[in-house]
Amino acid sequence: MSLNNTPRSNRVHIAFFGKRNAGKSSLINAITGQELSVVSPVLGTTTDPVYKAMELLPIGPVVMIDTAGLDDEGELGALRVRKTKEVLSKTDIALIIADIKDLLAGDIQIEQQLIKELDDKKIPTIVIANKTDLLEDSINEEIIKEISERVNVPVLATASSDIKSINILKERLSREEPDKLQIVGDLIRPQDVVVLVVPIDKAAPKGRLILPQQQTIRDILEADAIAIVTKEHELKDTLSKLNEKPKMVITDSQAFLKVAADTPRDVLMTSFSILFARHKGDLVQMIKGIKAIEKLKDGDKVLISEACTHHSQADDIGTVKIPRWIRQKIGKDIKFEHISGLSYKDSLEEYKLIVHCGGCMLNKKAMLWRIEEAVKNGVQITNYGVLIAYVHGILERALEPFPLAKMIYSSNG
Repeated sequence: MSLNNTPRSNRVHIAFFGKRNAGKSSLINAITGQELSVVSPVLGTTTDPVYKAMELLPIGPVVMIDTAGLDDEGELGALRVRKTKEVLSKTDIALIIADIKDLLAGDIQIEQQLIKELDDKKIPTIVIANKTDLLEDSINEEIIKEISERVNVPVLATASSDIKSINILKERLSREEPDKLQIVGDLIRPQDVVVLVVPIDKAAPKGRLILPQQQTIRDILEADAIAIVTKEHELKDTLSKLNEKPKMVITDSQAFLKVAADTPRDVLMTSFSILFARHKGDLVQMIKGIKAIEKLKDGDKVLISEACTHHSQADDIGTVKIPRWIRQKIGKDIKFEHISGLSYKDSLEEYKLIVHCGGCMLNKKAMLWRIEEAVKNGVQITNYGVLIAYVHGILERALEPFPLAKMIYSSNG
């Protein structure tokens, strides 16, 4: 997968925050070497957040996010600020851009409030003392050190016209790059054989595999292991043709029962969705959430949440199958609500359970935020793969590649 084709969900999200006319857009253009954002002396030029996927050396594929000013005014301005704050849920690295003159004058109340929010969310943050080229006197290290101590986060002095300061900022960004958890590569060794079961049905995109399948194959190859792709009805024949048993079989969740029956008991088996529960979110929390199903009562609300939008099929997984399986499992009259896309519910308290998709269209930060919002509101959360394995009675087996998650499930079971 080339850098240009890297999905947005797998890119480092770098967000630029600050007051109006702090120089956010000019700085983004200087860092990228492109005119990505409109630059104007008019206050509030940037309205809604602007996303741009690109390659930024030395980090690699990133998403640069330009946001509206945090000091925007009026009813419309308040809506813009709200949109800006929503970006926090998906930010991997935050840059707070402040006019150096404001920093020197101590006019940093807005910046300090945002710094606290970012610290609470454990988001790496750099404060940029911007527009240093407009000062009458040159800036020095002592002044920057004093500002850093005042805001209690690293501060860099920059000017969009100063190439040296821009290069220093790029290098500093590379040191803040978040760790990337492998999908399956840490569970296998070089030359291990991994069989991937990929059903081809009406929901599959013509001419290509869905994103989790593509990414898993790539992760296996990067681990120097061997990926073999087959369909669920051909799995038994595929396994019989191998000279030795594979290390693992990974299946689409909807083929769980067929694959479990055809996979030897001494071969590890799990699903793409369970792998992504760990890769993009918190598998342990998803396991804890699954037991909420048994506590559901007549009239309780369950939210089915998907991060992508697609044309629903007659037997759609989110709107049809999962509600049917839950009702069959517990025999209760449950009320289901379905949402899709990158937006999320403002209020979650009314739900007893959230069943989330694998989150392949979200970056890890955004998926973790959704999980945290559920936990904060006292709502249990699980995901498609975990739930499907659970309702079909094979979750314990599907968790064998993940000893901690299996132990927690067994201890709660």
